[in-house]
Amino acid sequence: MILGNKVILFPTKEQEQKLWQSVGTARFIYNWTLARQEENYKNGGKFISDNDLRKELTILKKTELNWLSGVSNNVAKQAVKDGCEAYKKFFKKLADKPRFKSRRKSKPSFYNDNIKLKVKDNTVLIEKVGWVNIKRNAIPMNCKYCNPRVSFDGKYWFISVGIEKEQPIVELTNESIGIDVGIKDLAICSNGITFKNINKTKTVKKLEKRLRRLQRRVSSKYLKNKEGSKFVKTSNIIKIEKQIKLLHRKLANIRSNHSHQATNMIVKTKPSRVVMETLNIKGMMKNRHLSKAITQQCLYEFKRQIRYKCEFNGIKFVEADKWYPSSKTCSECGHVKPKLSLSERTYICEECGCVIDRDYNASINLSRYELVV
Repeated sequence: MILGNKVILFPTKEQEQKLWQSVGTARFIYNWTLARQEENYKNGGKFISDNDLRKELTILKKTELNWLSGVSNNVAKQAVKDGCEAYKKFFKKLADKPRFKSRRKSKPSFYNDNIKLKVKDNTVLIEKVGWVNIKRNAIPMNCKYCNPRVSFDGKYWFISVGIEKEQPIVELTNESIGIDVGIKDLAICSNGITFKNINKTKTVKKLEKRLRRLQRRVSSKYLKNKEGSKFVKTSNIIKIEKQIKLLHRKLANIRSNHSHQATNMIVKTKPSRVVMETLNIKGMMKNRHLSKAITQQCLYEFKRQIRYKCEFNGIKFVEADKWYPSSKTCSECGHVKPKLSLSERTYICEECGCVIDRDYNASINLSRYELVV
């Protein structure tokens, strides 16, 4: 199984400048690919293959885009391939229409050729950048690397590499764990383990309060420096926006770390099966009162993590049917309620008189779910 390995880079000032040059090239070529595809589609043409676009790009390199020679050829090639793949997914209705990458909003990243990637004890070779320092033995040597990507998270540079690892032989129990995710708590398991909502802790609330204050400050500064219909970006605005970006990064890392800790704890119990409900995130986001809380919980990320960890450890991962009434069904007698409002946090059965927490009741029902083939 291929697992990702993300390692922090320690580039010099000159190397960092070259990294930014590669990031800008990747963004420019990706946008150029989308523009060519859209223009061709409007004129009634068929989808242009990435091979044809690469040939066209090679000709442009000699005339208009001669500045591309300062960056690795593989950066531009992969950007073309990524743009074409995004359009293919859109036509197959697997994703939304691809958008042009913005310098402000898009994640700075680029591809490095896996064949030309070389690793020593505490350095890694990046094309047209040179040997960049990393932590000692952070990336294993003398093995095949898959899809290396260099990225910047607002504070540090990283290189992520896919490395094939052998699946461990784990002795599993016969236990089937049902997981009910929500907003009150992140996850409630049928074995009695509950993972709290990290967004309700003092640390996160304090950071969010600070974030709101900085956002108000930068908004008022923009209004003060407005000239006609244009907004002037002063040095103070740039400083505050940098602080906002770092706060967003810190909050994202806290939430991701909490999800990893929760999923690791579930997998370490070594169940034979893990059952989760099918999440309709788009539908849930339509509720304007709960949309922010749902976004902060990162439910899809939690599901992605538990899925690949189950697969790696040989645990069967099951998604319950979308219409399976896990919350409406009594875990004691099996009676199904016709209606159950969101405000009812305690499940009271009219048939057997069972009184149980709504989410814990749902997790027990999910643990007993049988996949219909």
